Amino acid sequence: MWTLTTTDVVTQKYGKEKVAHIITYGTMAAKSAIADVGRVQDIPLSVVNEWKARVPDALPDNIKNEKGKTPKPTLANCLKYLPEFQAQYQNASEAEKEMITYAAQLEGTIRQVGIHACGVIIGADDLTNFAPMSTVYDKETGKDVIVTQYDGHVIEQVGLIKMDFLGLSTLSIIKEALNNIFKRTGEKIDIDHIPLDDELTYQLYQKGETIGTFQFESAGMQEHLRRLQPTVFEDLIAMNALYRPGPMDNIPEFIDRKQGHKEIRYDIDVMSKYLADTYGITVYQEQVMLLSRLLADFTRGESDALRKAMGKKKKEIVDKMKPQFIAGGTKNGHDAKVLEHIWSEWEKFASYAFNKSHATCYSWVAYQTAWLKAHYPADFMAANLTRNRDDITKVSKFMDECRRMNIAVLGPDINESDLNFTVNKDGAIRFGLGGVKGVGEGAVDSIIDERTKHGTFDSIYNFMERVNLTACNRGAMESLGLAGAFDNFPDGLQREQFFVRSASDKRPTLNEALITYGRTFQNDRLQNTNTLFGDMGGDAIEIQRPPLPMNPAGQWTRLEKLNWEKDCVGIYLSSHPLDDYFCEFHSFVTVQCKELQEWMTHTKEGEDSPRGKDFTVAGIVSDRHDGYTKNNNPYGSFTVEDYSGSYKFFLFGEDYINYGKYMQQDLYVLLRGNISDRRERYNKNFQPKKGEPLQLTVNVTQLMLLNDACQKLSDRLTVYLDIDRLTDSFVTEFTSLMVNSSDGNNSNTRSNIALHIVFKKNGRNLPTRARNVWVHMNHDVKEFLRINSSKQLLEFKLS
Repeated sequence: MWTLTTTDVVTQKYGKEKVAHIITYGTMAAKSAIADVGRVQDIPLSVVNEWKARVPDALPDNIKNEKGKTPKPTLANCLKYLPEFQAQYQNASEAEKEMITYAAQLEGTIRQVGIHACGVIIGADDLTNFAPMSTVYDKETGKDVIVTQYDGHVIEQVGLIKMDFLGLSTLSIIKEALNNIFKRTGEKIDIDHIPLDDELTYQLYQKGETIGTFQFESAGMQEHLRRLQPTVFEDLIAMNALYRPGPMDNIPEFIDRKQGHKEIRYDIDVMSKYLADTYGITVYQEQVMLLSRLLADFTRGESDALRKAMGKKKKEIVDKMKPQFIAGGTKNGHDAKVLEHIWSEWEKFASYAFNKSHATCYSWVAYQTAWLKAHYPADFMAANLTRNRDDITKVSKFMDECRRMNIAVLGPDINESDLNFTVNKDGAIRFGLGGVKGVGEGAVDSIIDERTKHGTFDSIYNFMERVNLTACNRGAMESLGLAGAFDNFPDGLQREQFFVRSASDKRPTLNEALITYGRTFQNDRLQNTNTLFGDMGGDAIEIQRPPLPMNPAGQWTRLEKLNWEKDCVGIYLSSHPLDDYFCEFHSFVTVQCKELQEWMTHTKEGEDSPRGKDFTVAGIVSDRHDGYTKNNNPYGSFTVEDYSGSYKFFLFGEDYINYGKYMQQDLYVLLRGNISDRRERYNKNFQPKKGEPLQLTVNVTQLMLLNDACQKLSDRLTVYLDIDRLTDSFVTEFTSLMVNSSDGNNSNTRSNIALHIVFKKNGRNLPTRARNVWVHMNHDVKEFLRINSSKQLLEFKLS
């Protein structure tokens, strides 16, 4: 469906001759220049790729140019500063030397044109009076759009104003949440007039529970919020502006002053006029503007020039204005050394300074999302799931957050689900039928339309007799059945019954029989209605309903059902295969697959480099591959999937021989390993320098069945019980389970571990004389610990 864009709106308002996009010029980088020249010269692709790999993403920090700065990784700089690159160039063939020479000459030249991501020009008159115009093909709209041939760096110099239009999906999420609330409660909320001093909202920020909220959901931001304990809207504005490279260094000082751990002080007393809201720390561009006028008598135009220079990262302009600031401040009686200090603080974030007006708008949208999450959590999370349903990674993240918040996310249901995620009368989120693969929007519309007009479906037969089988065809029926959309019918229909054949394999599956029955029933009803005597009453012809298989052959296991579920909706919905191993996963795993994947994206040696780190992951094997290296040695790869995502591991040599048996589909495994640089395999003393490019690789050091982790890695389970949360029913059930699963004092019994109970109060351990009890870690014990841990009644670890 075609939608009206912001550019379309302003074009209609001001006229197409006065509105245009801004062109962007894409230049040749070193690697793309090598690739293009090599292709023209018919250099073998393998040779071209080797030369591209020799060009680093950045030169080491210890290399400096004439200005004392680390040069950019251009081909000219590689030839000038990298001895290895110079040697390879000298020993190369003439064709290769020619390729590098031509590529160095072409590097930096314009290769292609594009369209600015958000910049739009709106002129007072026909734009051809101000700048040359052109057209560029827009892949998103599939048509040519008008652009200025001047790019964003110079367009304002010809007297045109550049507008930035940013489309935020968050606004759609807010709208979706408000619709969910109205459907469920009939309540219309004016989100633009919610109170700015709402206690529940600030509690959410203070706990760092900001997943799904705008701008504040990263792990680093959550940690800062927990330390800051924001109480006023100005705190959120400041954090929004501070949490970016440069100003981020001021966050600890900002928090300490807010909490009273450090004194709020001003370099010059009069600065309190503009720095009181940020506890004496300069945070915004506007503060720099106002203080430059207050301290050094800058004009409004000069202070705006300083702001623009900071915002556009034009440090040379900032440096030129420094003498004027020092002179003006000294004239007003301020100490020159203090002025020097103030200017140096401004310079630290000159390249990244944020304007308060921007931070305020973003923080207001962020506050709206937090307010919705605090007051209508299920409706808000349903909106997030709906608007991100095509991004499985985000859906998984929001599902995890729903579990943390104890919000049930139920599978699709033919009588309760709408097209999108919704909230039912019990406050649980119901998966939308539109999220089931193979079920088109037309099929969903026909189901909802029939349900709205004539009520819910009371059986699978009733569904087949009423639904539009042209829209809801055989494929859609199969997908709905596999996803569990018919599980809640009172006839006890099970998913596997849809696909059962008779022993002779001659009769159709139930799914096929139901389709045939539905079509026959609807056709006969239509014919009966259209006859001359169709309205005279009497008994309609009864069509025999296909019987449900009494004993479905091959009852599906829980894992098979979950795998089908994942195939249909993209994620494990009703539960996760790893839930049975919650204790092991919670106790032994040090990193999840998603985080390991992020570690391996590091390209330079530094303080945050994962090189040398040990890790433990656990999950289910979802894929495997066996092959041979170019030296004809066997190797294998297998993918491990956990709650966060998946990671592909490789086994070579003896590791493949020793651990290859664990590369089996649907096997639960625990894997230990470490991260190193590939060059360490050939040189154990290899030590990359800070800033040097890395070649990271994962080494597997131990691989075992997840079910054996307790016995092989630990024999002691420590359970911490929060004494303030204990209830009589909890104590009774917990004690019963421990007694029934204990196995005397036989420490040699497999699957038995020593249970040690520690009581907690206000986060502190209380002294206890409870003796160890040998407990059999059966399914009931694991399930009890999993459920109650999610409710924050206890925490545990295997030591």
